Amino acid sequence: MKVNGTAARIAVLASIVAAGAAIFALGPARESAQAAVVEGAQARAASYTAASTLASVLKSGRYVVAPEGNEARYFAREQLAGVSFPNDAIGVTKGVSGAIVIDGAGKLVPAQSKIVVDVTQLKSDRDRRDGYVQRRTLETEKYPNVTLVPKEITGLSAPLPDSGRATFQLLGDLTVKGVTRPTNWQVNARFRGDTVSGTASTSFTFADFQMEKPSVSIVLAVQDTLHLQYDFRLVPGGE
Repeated sequence: MKVNGTAARIAVLASIVAAGAAIFALGPARESAQAAVVEGAQARAASYTAASTLASVLKSGRYVVAPEGNEARYFAREQLAGVSFPNDAIGVTKGVSGAIVIDGAGKLVPAQSKIVVDVTQLKSDRDRRDGYVQRRTLETEKYPNVTLVPKEITGLSAPLPDSGRATFQLLGDLTVKGVTRPTNWQVNARFRGDTVSGTASTSFTFADFQMEKPSVSIVLAVQDTLHLQYDFRLVPGGE
């Protein structure tokens, strides 16, 4: 059957309208699908950012001396009367307090960092030595504490690791009997979650801090070099 021109034009117009309607119907669905993809990516990015921020918080902040696992000690090589070989005098105290603050870049904040050692609690295997160290060498009645203010960490990349071990240097100002001097500490640390533990050690002479070497009847001689060692355990803490 032959269709006149008007009817043909109407049929073509109807087809165009139907196609347009189909396009407009598919458009919102396509846009909705694209929006869902974008929203999903944004949600994943937000989740990743939140996780990264949390990790950053755990690696920075204030680390305080834990209630257990902290002990400071000195080693002094001495020659005792009646003994043919040298002996290491070792004095120990568990009276340690303080905190170390790390910023977001993994750097120390010296103004907020300090480790305090109560040297009135120092004990060795000989009471006479301890008495001399308390009264003369350290004068603990006047200077009951030895303090360390950490200044810089070298040899440790930032941010701090979540696990494993690391060896690095800690530079800090040590104050003994009111005398403050820069010291370099060798640190062997272990990272486990948000806890940092390990050992830090340094050496100096009695003269560096204007200290009198122990001199009692049973001690013939004491070497000039004094070694300090600090077994530490630090955990996150508030202000």
